[in-house]
Amino acid sequence: MLRRVIIGVAVVGLLVVIGLAALSWRPAIAAIDRPAAASFPATQVAQGAVLASAGYCSACHTAKGGKAFAGGYPMATGFGTVYSTNITPDVATGIGGWSEPAFRRAMHEGVSRDGAHLFPAFPYDHFTKLTDTDVAALYAYFMTREPVRQEARDNTIPFPLSLRPLQAGWKLLFFTPSRYVPQPPHGAAWNRGAYLVEGISHCGACHTPRNALGAEKHDRMYAGAPVDHWIAPPLDATNPAPLAWSHDELVAYLGTGISRFHGTAAGPMAEVPRGLAALPPEDVAAIATYLVSLNGSAARAAEGPAVVQKALAADRIGVGLQYDPAARLYAGACASCHYNGRGQVNPLRPDLALNTAVTMDDPTNLIRVILYGIDAKDGAPGVVMPGFARGFTDADIARLAAYLRATRTTKAAWPSLQNTVASIRAQGQGQ
Repeated sequence: MLRRVIIGVAVVGLLVVIGLAALSWRPAIAAIDRPAAASFPATQVAQGAVLASAGYCSACHTAKGGKAFAGGYPMATGFGTVYSTNITPDVATGIGGWSEPAFRRAMHEGVSRDGAHLFPAFPYDHFTKLTDTDVAALYAYFMTREPVRQEARDNTIPFPLSLRPLQAGWKLLFFTPSRYVPQPPHGAAWNRGAYLVEGISHCGACHTPRNALGAEKHDRMYAGAPVDHWIAPPLDATNPAPLAWSHDELVAYLGTGISRFHGTAAGPMAEVPRGLAALPPEDVAAIATYLVSLNGSAARAAEGPAVVQKALAADRIGVGLQYDPAARLYAGACASCHYNGRGQVNPLRPDLALNTAVTMDDPTNLIRVILYGIDAKDGAPGVVMPGFARGFTDADIARLAAYLRATRTTKAAWPSLQNTVASIRAQGQGQ
Protein backbone atom coordinates (compact mmCIF):
# COMPACT_ATOMS: atom_id res chain seq x y z
CA MET A 1 0.00 0.00 0.00
CA LEU A 2 2.79 2.40 1.02
CA ARG A 3 4.60 1.59 -2.18
CA ARG A 4 1.52 2.56 -4.23
CA VAL A 5 1.20 5.86 -2.35
CA ILE A 6 4.84 6.69 -2.96
CA ILE A 7 4.52 5.83 -6.63
CA GLY A 8 1.33 7.89 -6.89
CA VAL A 9 2.95 10.92 -5.28
CA ALA A 10 5.97 10.56 -7.54
CA VAL A 11 3.76 10.36 -10.63
CA VAL A 12 1.78 13.43 -9.59
CA GLY A 13 5.01 15.29 -8.86
CA LEU A 14 6.43 14.33 -12.24
CA LEU A 15 3.24 15.45 -13.99
CA VAL A 16 3.40 18.79 -12.15
CA VAL A 17 7.01 19.30 -13.22
CA ILE A 18 6.20 18.36 -16.82
CA GLY A 19 3.13 20.62 -16.80
CA LEU A 20 5.08 23.54 -15.35
CA ALA A 21 7.87 23.04 -17.85
CA ALA A 22 5.37 22.99 -20.71
CA LEU A 23 3.55 26.03 -19.34
CA SER A 24 6.71 28.05 -18.84
CA TRP A 25 8.58 27.19 -22.02
CA ARG A 26 9.04 30.04 -24.44
CA PRO A 27 11.37 29.83 -27.43
CA ALA A 28 14.44 31.98 -27.67
CA ILE A 29 14.27 34.60 -30.41
CA ALA A 30 17.41 34.65 -32.52
CA ALA A 31 19.90 37.40 -31.87
CA ILE A 32 20.44 39.97 -34.60
CA ASP A 33 23.25 42.28 -35.55
CA ARG A 34 22.73 45.58 -33.78
CA PRO A 35 20.76 47.87 -36.07
CA ALA A 36 22.46 51.08 -37.08
CA ALA A 37 21.13 54.07 -35.20
CA ALA A 38 20.59 55.85 -38.50
CA SER A 39 18.16 53.13 -39.59
CA PHE A 40 15.48 54.50 -37.29
CA PRO A 41 13.41 57.54 -38.37
CA ALA A 42 14.12 60.60 -36.25
CA THR A 43 10.43 61.13 -35.57
CA GLN A 44 10.11 57.59 -34.24
CA VAL A 45 13.14 58.04 -31.98
CA ALA A 46 11.71 61.33 -30.70
CA GLN A 47 8.40 59.65 -29.89
CA GLY A 48 10.26 56.90 -28.10
CA ALA A 49 12.11 59.48 -26.02
CA VAL A 50 8.81 60.98 -24.89
CA LEU A 51 7.42 57.56 -23.98
CA ALA A 52 10.61 56.51 -22.16
CA SER A 53 10.42 59.69 -20.12
CA ALA A 54 6.73 59.16 -19.33
CA GLY A 55 7.57 55.59 -18.27
CA TYR A 56 10.44 56.77 -15.99
CA CYS A 57 12.67 54.15 -17.60
CA SER A 58 15.86 55.91 -16.57
CA ALA A 59 14.77 55.96 -12.93
CA CYS A 60 14.70 52.18 -12.64
CA HIS A 61 17.36 51.31 -15.23
CA THR A 62 20.08 53.65 -13.96
CA ALA A 63 22.07 52.86 -10.83
CA LYS A 64 23.12 55.70 -8.58
CA GLY A 65 26.24 57.16 -10.13
CA GLY A 66 25.91 54.83 -13.13
CA LYS A 67 25.36 55.46 -16.80
CA ALA A 68 21.87 55.99 -18.17
CA PHE A 69 19.87 52.83 -18.86
CA ALA A 70 22.80 50.52 -17.98
CA GLY A 71 20.82 48.87 -15.17
CA GLY A 72 21.97 47.83 -11.71
CA TYR A 73 19.33 49.84 -9.85
CA PRO A 74 18.20 47.84 -6.78
CA MET A 75 14.47 47.39 -6.37
CA ALA A 76 13.52 46.08 -2.95
CA THR A 77 10.57 43.68 -3.02
CA GLY A 78 8.96 41.54 -0.38
CA PHE A 79 10.87 38.58 -1.80
CA GLY A 80 14.35 40.08 -2.10
CA THR A 81 16.15 42.69 -4.20
CA VAL A 82 15.78 42.69 -7.97
CA TYR A 83 18.41 44.61 -9.94
CA SER A 84 17.32 46.25 -13.15
CA THR A 85 18.93 45.13 -16.38
CA ASN A 86 20.99 46.90 -18.99
CA ILE A 87 18.70 48.26 -21.73
CA THR A 88 21.38 50.09 -23.68
CA PRO A 89 22.17 48.58 -27.12
CA ASP A 90 25.35 46.87 -25.94
CA VAL A 91 25.35 43.49 -27.68
CA ALA A 92 27.06 41.53 -24.91
CA THR A 93 25.28 42.83 -21.82
CA GLY A 94 22.36 44.90 -23.10
CA ILE A 95 19.69 44.58 -25.75
CA GLY A 96 21.88 45.29 -28.77
CA GLY A 97 21.17 41.81 -30.18
CA TRP A 98 17.44 42.03 -29.60
CA SER A 99 15.11 42.27 -32.58
CA GLU A 100 11.99 44.39 -32.34
CA PRO A 101 9.80 41.27 -31.92
CA ALA A 102 11.99 40.19 -28.98
CA PHE A 103 11.68 43.63 -27.40
CA ARG A 104 7.92 43.63 -28.01
CA ARG A 105 7.55 40.21 -26.37
CA ALA A 106 9.36 41.48 -23.27
CA MET A 107 7.10 44.54 -23.10
CA HIS A 108 3.85 42.72 -23.81
CA GLU A 109 4.46 39.31 -22.24
CA GLY A 110 7.32 39.68 -19.78
CA VAL A 111 9.59 37.20 -21.57
CA SER A 112 13.27 37.87 -22.29
CA ARG A 113 14.87 37.28 -25.70
CA ASP A 114 16.32 34.00 -24.49
CA GLY A 115 12.86 32.75 -23.44
CA ALA A 116 13.27 33.33 -19.68
CA HIS A 117 10.35 34.81 -17.80
CA LEU A 118 10.95 38.25 -16.30
CA PHE A 119 10.15 39.09 -12.70
CA PRO A 120 7.13 41.40 -12.39
CA ALA A 121 9.38 44.08 -10.85
CA PHE A 122 9.53 44.97 -14.54
CA PRO A 123 5.94 46.23 -15.01
CA TYR A 124 5.05 44.26 -18.12
CA ASP A 125 1.57 43.83 -16.62
CA HIS A 126 1.16 47.55 -17.49
CA PHE A 127 3.30 47.74 -20.62
CA THR A 128 1.20 44.98 -22.16
CA LYS A 129 -1.42 47.67 -22.78
CA LEU A 130 0.85 49.66 -25.12
CA THR A 131 0.23 49.68 -28.84
CA ASP A 132 2.72 48.06 -31.19
CA THR A 133 3.45 51.53 -32.57
CA ASP A 134 4.47 52.88 -29.17
CA VAL A 135 6.56 49.79 -28.41
CA ALA A 136 8.33 50.22 -31.75
CA ALA A 137 9.08 53.84 -30.86
CA LEU A 138 10.56 52.78 -27.53
CA TYR A 139 12.68 50.16 -29.32
CA ALA A 140 13.94 52.80 -31.73
CA TYR A 141 14.83 55.11 -28.86
CA PHE A 142 16.77 52.55 -26.84
CA MET A 143 18.57 51.19 -29.89
CA THR A 144 19.88 54.67 -30.61
CA ARG A 145 21.33 55.24 -27.11
CA GLU A 146 25.02 54.92 -26.28
CA PRO A 147 25.93 51.23 -25.79
CA VAL A 148 27.23 50.60 -22.28
CA ARG A 149 28.92 47.37 -21.28
CA GLN A 150 27.48 46.61 -17.87
CA GLU A 151 27.04 43.09 -16.55
CA ALA A 152 23.80 42.29 -14.74
CA ARG A 153 23.94 42.03 -10.96
CA ASP A 154 22.64 38.93 -9.22
CA ASN A 155 19.22 39.27 -7.64
CA THR A 156 18.71 38.21 -4.03
CA ILE A 157 15.40 36.40 -4.57
CA PRO A 158 15.81 33.15 -2.58
CA PHE A 159 15.44 29.67 -4.03
CA PRO A 160 12.98 28.36 -5.20
CA LEU A 161 11.30 31.73 -5.88
CA SER A 162 14.30 32.62 -8.00
CA LEU A 163 13.37 29.91 -10.53
CA ARG A 164 12.21 31.63 -13.70
CA PRO A 165 9.76 28.86 -14.70
CA LEU A 166 7.74 29.63 -11.56
CA GLN A 167 6.98 33.04 -13.03
CA ALA A 168 4.79 31.26 -15.56
CA GLY A 169 2.60 30.14 -12.67
CA TRP A 170 2.46 33.72 -11.39
CA LYS A 171 1.37 34.91 -14.81
CA LEU A 172 -1.28 32.20 -14.97
CA LEU A 173 -2.77 33.57 -11.76
CA PHE A 174 -2.35 37.31 -12.18
CA PHE A 175 -1.43 38.35 -15.72
CA THR A 176 -3.48 38.67 -18.90
CA PRO A 177 -1.63 39.99 -21.94
CA SER A 178 -3.89 42.54 -23.65
CA ARG A 179 -3.70 45.89 -25.41
CA TYR A 180 -5.64 48.86 -24.04
CA VAL A 181 -9.20 48.90 -25.33
CA PRO A 182 -10.90 52.35 -25.44
CA GLN A 183 -14.11 52.57 -23.45
CA PRO A 184 -16.81 54.23 -25.57
CA PRO A 185 -18.83 55.67 -22.67
CA HIS A 186 -15.87 57.94 -21.99
CA GLY A 187 -14.43 60.62 -24.20
CA ALA A 188 -11.14 60.80 -26.04
CA ALA A 189 -9.32 62.65 -23.25
CA TRP A 190 -10.41 60.14 -20.60
CA ASN A 191 -9.34 57.21 -22.76
CA ARG A 192 -6.01 58.82 -23.57
CA GLY A 193 -5.44 59.42 -19.87
CA ALA A 194 -6.39 55.84 -19.00
CA TYR A 195 -4.04 54.53 -21.68
CA LEU A 196 -1.13 56.54 -20.28
CA VAL A 197 -1.87 55.92 -16.58
CA GLU A 198 -2.50 52.19 -16.92
CA GLY A 199 0.14 51.66 -19.59
CA ILE A 200 3.43 53.49 -19.98
CA SER A 201 3.28 55.47 -16.72
CA HIS A 202 2.16 52.34 -14.77
CA CYS A 203 0.80 54.42 -11.88
CA GLY A 204 -0.86 51.38 -10.33
CA ALA A 205 2.54 49.78 -9.77
CA CYS A 206 3.13 52.17 -6.86
CA HIS A 207 -0.38 53.26 -5.88
CA THR A 208 -2.10 49.85 -5.72
CA PRO A 209 -1.73 47.47 -2.77
CA ARG A 210 -0.24 44.06 -3.55
CA ASN A 211 -1.19 40.59 -2.37
CA ALA A 212 1.05 38.02 -0.68
CA LEU A 213 2.47 36.98 -4.06
CA GLY A 214 3.31 40.51 -5.12
CA ALA A 215 0.46 41.04 -7.59
CA GLU A 216 -1.60 44.21 -7.61
CA LYS A 217 -4.99 43.81 -5.94
CA HIS A 218 -7.34 44.69 -8.78
CA ASP A 219 -10.28 45.06 -6.42
CA ARG A 220 -8.36 47.88 -4.70
CA MET A 221 -6.90 49.67 -7.69
CA TYR A 222 -5.17 52.95 -6.73
CA ALA A 223 -5.99 52.53 -3.01
CA GLY A 224 -2.44 53.50 -1.99
CA ALA A 225 0.54 51.35 -1.01
CA PRO A 226 4.03 51.46 0.54
CA VAL A 227 6.87 51.85 -1.95
CA ASP A 228 10.61 52.39 -1.42
CA HIS A 229 10.11 53.29 2.27
CA TRP A 230 7.45 55.89 1.37
CA ILE A 231 3.66 55.70 1.19
CA ALA A 232 2.11 56.24 -2.24
CA PRO A 233 -1.22 57.87 -1.31
CA PRO A 234 -4.53 56.61 -2.68
CA LEU A 235 -5.58 58.02 -6.03
CA ASP A 236 -9.20 56.98 -5.49
CA ALA A 237 -11.91 58.54 -3.33
CA THR A 238 -10.09 57.47 -0.16
CA ASN A 239 -7.32 60.00 -0.78
CA PRO A 240 -6.83 61.82 2.55
CA ALA A 241 -5.94 65.25 1.14
CA PRO A 242 -7.88 67.97 3.01
CA LEU A 243 -8.75 69.56 -0.32
CA ALA A 244 -9.89 67.25 -3.10
CA TRP A 245 -7.51 66.97 -6.06
CA SER A 246 -9.15 68.92 -8.87
CA HIS A 247 -8.28 68.63 -12.54
CA ASP A 248 -6.35 71.92 -12.49
CA GLU A 249 -4.30 70.99 -9.41
CA LEU A 250 -3.45 67.60 -10.87
CA VAL A 251 -2.28 69.25 -14.08
CA ALA A 252 -0.09 71.65 -12.09
CA TYR A 253 1.33 68.92 -9.83
CA LEU A 254 1.97 66.36 -12.58
CA GLY A 255 3.35 68.98 -14.95
CA THR A 256 5.58 70.92 -12.56
CA GLY A 257 5.96 68.90 -9.37
CA ILE A 258 4.17 71.39 -7.19
CA SER A 259 0.58 72.25 -6.35
CA ARG A 260 -0.37 75.30 -4.33
CA PHE A 261 -3.03 73.29 -2.48
CA HIS A 262 -1.16 70.01 -2.02
CA GLY A 263 2.55 70.67 -1.83
CA THR A 264 5.64 69.31 -3.54
CA ALA A 265 6.34 65.96 -5.17
CA ALA A 266 8.96 64.21 -3.03
CA GLY A 267 10.54 60.79 -2.68
CA PRO A 268 9.78 58.33 -5.51
CA MET A 269 7.01 60.65 -6.70
CA ALA A 270 9.53 63.37 -7.54
CA GLU A 271 10.55 61.42 -10.64
CA VAL A 272 6.99 61.44 -11.98
CA PRO A 273 6.59 65.13 -12.92
CA ARG A 274 10.11 65.13 -14.37
CA GLY A 275 9.12 62.21 -16.56
CA LEU A 276 5.71 63.54 -17.53
CA ALA A 277 7.23 66.90 -18.48
CA ALA A 278 8.18 65.36 -21.83
CA LEU A 279 4.54 64.73 -22.70
CA PRO A 280 2.57 67.36 -24.59
CA PRO A 281 0.32 69.43 -22.28
CA GLU A 282 -2.82 67.78 -23.63
CA ASP A 283 -1.52 64.38 -22.50
CA VAL A 284 -0.88 65.65 -18.96
CA ALA A 285 -4.39 67.11 -18.99
CA ALA A 286 -5.73 63.74 -20.18
CA ILE A 287 -4.03 61.98 -17.27
CA ALA A 288 -5.66 64.47 -14.90
CA THR A 289 -9.03 63.84 -16.55
CA TYR A 290 -8.72 60.13 -15.91
CA LEU A 291 -7.48 60.49 -12.33
CA VAL A 292 -10.20 62.98 -11.42
CA SER A 293 -12.77 60.43 -12.55
CA LEU A 294 -11.36 58.04 -9.93
CA ASN A 295 -11.06 60.32 -6.93
CA GLY A 296 -14.59 61.71 -6.52
CA SER A 297 -13.34 65.28 -6.36
CA ALA A 298 -16.41 66.63 -8.16
CA ALA A 299 -18.57 65.73 -5.16
CA ARG A 300 -16.21 67.63 -2.85
CA ALA A 301 -15.75 70.75 -4.95
CA ALA A 302 -18.01 72.87 -2.73
CA GLU A 303 -15.76 72.20 0.27
CA GLY A 304 -12.83 74.02 -1.27
CA PRO A 305 -13.18 77.64 -0.10
CA ALA A 306 -13.91 76.67 3.51
CA VAL A 307 -10.98 74.26 3.64
CA VAL A 308 -8.61 76.90 2.30
CA GLN A 309 -9.80 79.55 4.76
CA LYS A 310 -9.36 77.12 7.64
CA ALA A 311 -5.82 76.38 6.47
CA LEU A 312 -5.00 80.06 6.21
CA ALA A 313 -6.18 80.55 9.79
CA ALA A 314 -4.06 77.63 10.99
CA ASP A 315 -1.08 79.21 9.24
CA ARG A 316 -0.74 81.72 12.08
CA ILE A 317 -0.50 79.04 14.78
CA GLY A 318 2.98 78.68 16.22
CA VAL A 319 4.49 81.99 15.16
CA GLY A 320 5.71 84.60 17.62
CA LEU A 321 6.84 84.04 21.21
CA GLN A 322 6.28 80.43 22.22
CA TYR A 323 6.64 78.55 25.50
CA ASP A 324 5.56 75.14 24.28
CA PRO A 325 8.72 73.18 23.29
CA ALA A 326 6.96 71.76 20.24
CA ALA A 327 5.83 75.21 19.13
CA ARG A 328 9.38 76.52 19.54
CA LEU A 329 10.65 73.73 17.33
CA TYR A 330 8.10 74.65 14.70
CA ALA A 331 8.87 78.36 14.95
CA GLY A 332 12.59 77.76 14.61
CA ALA A 333 12.61 75.09 11.93
CA CYS A 334 9.45 75.51 9.85
CA ALA A 335 7.58 78.79 10.26
CA SER A 336 10.10 80.95 8.42
CA CYS A 337 9.44 79.06 5.18
CA HIS A 338 5.95 77.59 5.53
CA TYR A 339 3.84 80.71 5.50
CA ASN A 340 1.13 82.28 3.38
CA GLY A 341 0.44 85.90 2.74
CA ARG A 342 -2.21 88.36 1.68
CA GLY A 343 -5.00 85.86 2.32
CA GLN A 344 -3.78 83.38 -0.28
CA VAL A 345 -1.91 80.10 -0.29
CA ASN A 346 1.69 80.57 -1.36
CA PRO A 347 2.58 77.72 -3.75
CA LEU A 348 6.31 78.07 -3.02
CA ARG A 349 5.72 77.74 0.73
CA PRO A 350 3.59 74.56 0.91
CA ASP A 351 0.78 75.02 3.41
CA LEU A 352 1.05 72.28 6.01
CA ALA A 353 -2.64 72.32 6.89
CA LEU A 354 -3.38 71.30 3.29
CA ASN A 355 -0.55 68.83 2.95
CA THR A 356 -1.43 65.16 2.57
CA ALA A 357 1.66 64.07 4.48
CA VAL A 358 0.23 65.68 7.64
CA THR A 359 -3.22 64.16 7.25
CA MET A 360 -2.35 60.59 6.24
CA ASP A 361 -2.95 57.75 8.71
CA ASP A 362 0.72 56.82 8.32
CA PRO A 363 3.30 59.51 9.30
CA THR A 364 6.08 58.02 7.14
CA ASN A 365 6.06 60.66 4.40
CA LEU A 366 6.06 63.60 6.81
CA ILE A 367 8.87 62.11 8.90
CA ARG A 368 10.96 61.38 5.79
CA VAL A 369 10.59 64.95 4.55
CA ILE A 370 11.52 66.37 7.96
CA LEU A 371 14.52 64.06 8.25
CA TYR A 372 15.90 64.34 4.72
CA GLY A 373 14.29 67.46 3.23
CA ILE A 374 13.48 68.02 -0.44
CA ASP A 375 16.23 68.29 -3.03
CA ALA A 376 16.62 71.24 -5.39
CA LYS A 377 15.86 69.05 -8.40
CA ASP A 378 12.44 68.12 -6.95
CA GLY A 379 9.30 70.21 -6.97
CA ALA A 380 9.57 73.96 -7.47
CA PRO A 381 12.76 74.95 -9.31
CA GLY A 382 15.47 76.20 -6.97
CA VAL A 383 13.41 75.77 -3.80
CA VAL A 384 15.12 73.52 -1.28
CA MET A 385 13.85 72.21 2.02
CA PRO A 386 16.74 71.32 4.34
CA GLY A 387 16.66 68.02 6.19
CA PHE A 388 16.93 67.92 9.98
CA ALA A 389 18.31 64.40 10.41
CA ARG A 390 21.63 65.65 11.79
CA GLY A 391 20.43 68.46 14.01
CA PHE A 392 17.29 66.92 15.50
CA THR A 393 16.95 63.87 17.71
CA ASP A 394 14.25 61.27 17.17
CA ALA A 395 12.34 62.89 20.03
CA ASP A 396 12.60 66.31 18.32
CA ILE A 397 11.27 64.95 15.01
CA ALA A 398 8.45 63.10 16.78
CA ARG A 399 7.52 66.19 18.76
CA LEU A 400 7.42 68.32 15.63
CA ALA A 401 5.32 65.80 13.67
CA ALA A 402 2.89 65.44 16.57
CA TYR A 403 2.62 69.22 16.84
CA LEU A 404 1.76 69.60 13.14
CA ARG A 405 -0.77 66.79 13.38
CA ALA A 406 -2.45 68.42 16.39
CA THR A 407 -2.48 72.00 15.14
CA ARG A 408 -3.09 71.49 11.40
CA THR A 409 -5.60 68.63 11.35
CA THR A 410 -8.50 67.17 13.30
CA LYS A 411 -7.03 63.69 12.95
CA ALA A 412 -6.13 61.42 15.87
CA ALA A 413 -2.56 61.60 17.10
CA TRP A 414 -0.06 59.16 15.54
CA PRO A 415 0.95 56.46 18.05
CA SER A 416 4.56 55.53 18.91
CA LEU A 417 5.95 58.37 16.85
CA GLN A 418 9.45 58.35 18.33
CA ASN A 419 9.85 54.64 17.56
CA THR A 420 8.60 55.27 14.03
CA VAL A 421 11.13 58.07 13.57
CA ALA A 422 13.95 55.81 14.79
CA SER A 423 12.87 53.08 12.38
CA ILE A 424 12.72 55.44 9.41
CA ARG A 425 16.07 57.00 10.30
CA ALA A 426 17.59 53.51 10.38
CA GLN A 427 16.34 52.89 6.83
CA GLY A 428 18.39 55.84 5.61
CA GLN A 429 17.61 58.33 2.90
CA GLY A 430 17.52 55.74 0.13
CA GLN A 431 18.28 56.24 -3.52
